[in-house]
Amino acid sequence: MSAADLFSVAGKVALVTGGSRGIGRMIAGGLVAAGARVYVASRKQSECDATAAELAKLGACTALCADLATQAGTRALAEALAARESALHVLVNNAGANWGAPLAEYPEAGWDKVMALNVKSVFDLTRFLLPQLHKAAGPGDPARVINVGSIDGLSVPALETYAYSASKAAVHHLTRVLARKLAPQVTVNAIAPGPFESKMMAETLRRFGDAIKASCPLGRIGEPDDMAGVAIYLASRAGAYVTGAVIPVDGGISTTK
Repeated sequence: MSAADLFSVAGKVALVTGGSRGIGRMIAGGLVAAGARVYVASRKQSECDATAAELAKLGACTALCADLATQAGTRALAEALAARESALHVLVNNAGANWGAPLAEYPEAGWDKVMALNVKSVFDLTRFLLPQLHKAAGPGDPARVINVGSIDGLSVPALETYAYSASKAAVHHLTRVLARKLAPQVTVNAIAPGPFESKMMAETLRRFGDAIKASCPLGRIGEPDDMAGVAIYLASRAGAYVTGAVIPVDGGISTTK
């Protein structure tokens, strides 16, 4: 098998939640450019449409508006995808939220919002789309679920984002549980990003960007190709024997803690 074939995702169908910006946009862009037929989902129709239109210049990309903060919204997204595709080769659970507040003031609403979107929607969307994932699975080429966690789920973060770090640790463990349950037809892995340019990270990078770069063994912030590369690896034949893994993509920051 050639290297090109080994890392090919051409013709695969992929759904990327939170795909209109940030990490999701990086992953969706990489998959589209590599030849996959990609659906990007996000809560805001205008942002979702704009991203899909931009990525459609590179390949096949379609917008699906969805609010994954509720189970009804998650089920609606699964039904919208199933109405268009009988098989789903790659599900990227990326949609997420953050909330920062001092411990004594941390609001119940913030905790519930983060946990519902970051953990519950991952669980629900994966199980709602199991028929399409199973349909896509073939001998030696299982369907793939790629969950987006965080290095904040691997070590204690400096900022007071209690629900976020707890939710990402939950995503990492849920990844391992689902990997065992869904094998051999579906692999389930997690990516744990470090600092990347995104709306969620914008304020952190503005305040602490220089210190973050200085603490990173590779000396820089993550770039879109870094995120696209690991997603393509996991989605391609090259990653077909990997399941239950949590892969830090952080320039080595997690090795310093």
